[in-house]
Amino acid sequence: MTYQQFCPIAKAMEVVGERWTLLLVRELLMGATRFNEFQRGLRQMSPSLLTKRLASLEEAGLLVRRRIPGQRGYEYFPTEACRELMPVVEQIGHWGMRWAREQMTEEDYDLELLMLYLERSICTDKLIGNETVIRFNFNDVGEYPNWWIVVSGDEVDVCVHDPGKEVDVYFNVCLKVMCQLWMGDISYRKAIAEGLLNLVGPAELTRHVERWLKPSIFAGIPPARAIVEPA
Repeated sequence: MTYQQFCPIAKAMEVVGERWTLLLVRELLMGATRFNEFQRGLRQMSPSLLTKRLASLEEAGLLVRRRIPGQRGYEYFPTEACRELMPVVEQIGHWGMRWAREQMTEEDYDLELLMLYLERSICTDKLIGNETVIRFNFNDVGEYPNWWIVVSGDEVDVCVHDPGKEVDVYFNVCLKVMCQLWMGDISYRKAIAEGLLNLVGPAELTRHVERWLKPSIFAGIPPARAIVEPA
């Protein structure tokens, strides 16, 4: 699609303005490189559309596709043009925290996306020992309510089936509250005090969760309502 305008905003929107494209750029900038990784972050996007959008971004010079050595698939890497979109993505996120969070619905709390973000948020150098196992028990999830994150050295893996390892930290919580915790909408201390979160494990890990489980980069941004109508 072309807007047939010389305006640079119009030309930019011809590249990144289609549905899903900017979210695909988000995943590229967050470190996704393989097709299945993009699918994890964009579950509602069909494989055929994902393939089409990847091809479009390659044609536009926003990514480079390289064959995986010894395998049939490809890896995708952001170019300098793509990396320069990071401030744009961040500013859209800032705007969304201020002006769009009020429009959240129950369907927006995506468990698999949350676990992907939690996986990316683990600070392996802040954990103790060579291996740490974290279990999440979501008390409001019917199918697959239990998830594990296994940290071995610098490797972080998410499991939906019991890995058969001793658990170090348990999060007993509902999905919405865990999303709110990661987004910074509520503090761990407040969630525990109000009975929304039961956190079990060594005090060194449970007292300072934010040290080894980074919150969203948008955490702490107040909604516009709090600015326009301060308490």
